[in-house]
Amino acid sequence: QTSDQERWTGGKVKELQRFITLSKKLLVMTGAGISTESGIPDYRSEKVGLYARTDQRPIQHGDFVRSAPIRQQYWARNFVGWPHFSSHQPNPAHWALSNWEKLGKLHWLVTQNVDALHTKAGSQRLTELHGCMHRVLCLNCGEQTPRGVLQERIKLLNPTWNAEAQGLAPDGDVFLSEEQVQSFQVPSCVRCGGLLKPDVVFFGDTVNPDKVNFVHRRVKEADSLLVVGSSLQVYSGYRFILTAREKKLPIAILNIGPTRSDNLACLKLNSRCGELLPLIDPH
Repeated sequence: QTSDQERWTGGKVKELQRFITLSKKLLVMTGAGISTESGIPDYRSEKVGLYARTDQRPIQHGDFVRSAPIRQQYWARNFVGWPHFSSHQPNPAHWALSNWEKLGKLHWLVTQNVDALHTKAGSQRLTELHGCMHRVLCLNCGEQTPRGVLQERIKLLNPTWNAEAQGLAPDGDVFLSEEQVQSFQVPSCVRCGGLLKPDVVFFGDTVNPDKVNFVHRRVKEADSLLVVGSSLQVYSGYRFILTAREKKLPIAILNIGPTRSDNLACLKLNSRCGELLPLIDPH
């Protein structure tokens, strides 16, 4: 005998299956909700998000560029959080989307996440809208460094420095005392001595216009749009929903909790990404 829950799930799978089957050039946009099942906390999830449980707010771009103490605090916390943050692995939702790409179902994947989990799952038709924590950029000369390489350099700069992680933010950040932070030596660019920053869009910064235009073109080529694990509160992602709407593309949303675009969607599913996506046949 099937339970109400099983019947409900079966119905939802059928609805999403129909949407995916009818799509020939599917564009998928993912947000933090797809990575929570890999153990990375979400800023906005009800009750569990970082906004709900601490006074600390994400770092602002202008503060990072202007203030050496803020950079010192950022890199100290990032250094402590990195081993844990970088150890996260893709979950069944990431693997499902990678598989859809291999089978020719996925036209393009746009993620608002900076955790590299889509890349780890093998996705290649991918735009990381907000960049990726696994790359570090020199703000002066543009040199890119893998974050893992920088971790080893930081260890050499800070041989006696150690600290415990006390609660992880989605960008791999942790909270440390002022005393711990003040003794931390911040790395600079090996090529020019310039400021190093993760290759991600901090709050208060904007997405590169070329990247935005590139994604707009991918949306215009698509015949349908699926949102996975995003509340679409950030305009950088929401604008592409508006473009899809202008093109009259069917829009489906898979997200626990309300989103900014529920009224624009022909299908809204309140389900876990990792439970539903692997059940869909992408043929």
